[in-house]
Amino acid sequence: MAAMDQPLHGRGTARNPDNRYAAHAREAVDDGWLREADGKPRTVITLHEAKSIISRNSSPDVRFQQSINPYQGCEHGCIYCYARPSHAYWGYSPGLDFETRIIAKPNAAALLRAELAKPGYQPSSICIGSNTDCYQPAERELGLTRAVLEVLAETRHPTMLLTKNALIERDIDLLADLAGDGLVQVMISVTTLDRELARKLEPRASQPLRRIETIARLAQAGIPVGVLAAPMIPALNDHEMEQILQTCQAAGASRAGYVLLRLPLELAQLFDDWLAQHYPLKRDHVLSVLRQSRGGRYNDARFGKRMRGVGVFADMLSQRFKLARQRLGLDQPTVGLDTSLFRPPRPDGQLDLFS
Repeated sequence: MAAMDQPLHGRGTARNPDNRYAAHAREAVDDGWLREADGKPRTVITLHEAKSIISRNSSPDVRFQQSINPYQGCEHGCIYCYARPSHAYWGYSPGLDFETRIIAKPNAAALLRAELAKPGYQPSSICIGSNTDCYQPAERELGLTRAVLEVLAETRHPTMLLTKNALIERDIDLLADLAGDGLVQVMISVTTLDRELARKLEPRASQPLRRIETIARLAQAGIPVGVLAAPMIPALNDHEMEQILQTCQAAGASRAGYVLLRLPLELAQLFDDWLAQHYPLKRDHVLSVLRQSRGGRYNDARFGKRMRGVGVFADMLSQRFKLARQRLGLDQPTVGLDTSLFRPPRPDGQLDLFS
């Protein structure tokens, strides 16, 4: 393996394969000119004025029909991220580009305000961060997620958030305000409790115990918070499922979910390369069980199957999850967020005569 293919400190992958839409193929050549001064690739954030901000879906596999992603690409660098292939739409590689070429939407809050102000808008829960993490490092400086939350709080709009970054604690004031009216649900993703495994799997996300602390702080503030044990990877972290749920429940999580790893498009080769680098002795077993759980493939996009998989291993994982969730009291019925309090946003600067 060439030196340039060795793992990069703080990055999920050193590979940068061509995206599937590229007109030309690239071959990496080390001519001595392409390295950064200290050998570490820099993160570049590009501001892109979006044309729309709310995405809509009809998937029965998720609890929301609307979502907002203030960022495309994610500096967390999670090697398993199903969103990696989406970076190809922007002309970037799903590999290293995904975690170093971040696209930020500075007009996200303004677009949301305009969308919610439309006369025919019907409120339903909006999930922030369903594709790429809305609290990734760029958010600390840009504050796009907070700006979106401010609009949702102002309009009393039901909101869901998914993250694996402790930066969400910065917005406890807004989240607690929404929680007071039954308008918010937070899910913290916890993949493993093993700090060394986490460092390899998700190098720039908050370390596992820090996420547990975040669950506790959100719960203490009265914010409904759950744990998403995801993704579960055969022979790598699936044995931790029960411990993850128990630890998070003890911290204050009130609900739980899980997802079996899926590897769409370019992600399959990236994950295969990662296994070869970090866990070569487990590589064949991990990939074999994944294929068995995906009908002989690495991904099964069918609704009802893509999150949980099929077959012996998938069924066993499902039963383990159900038993643990029931034992820990994390199986409470899902209650929809309130939509009755929604009020369209006022034009900027306009006074509310009835306040």
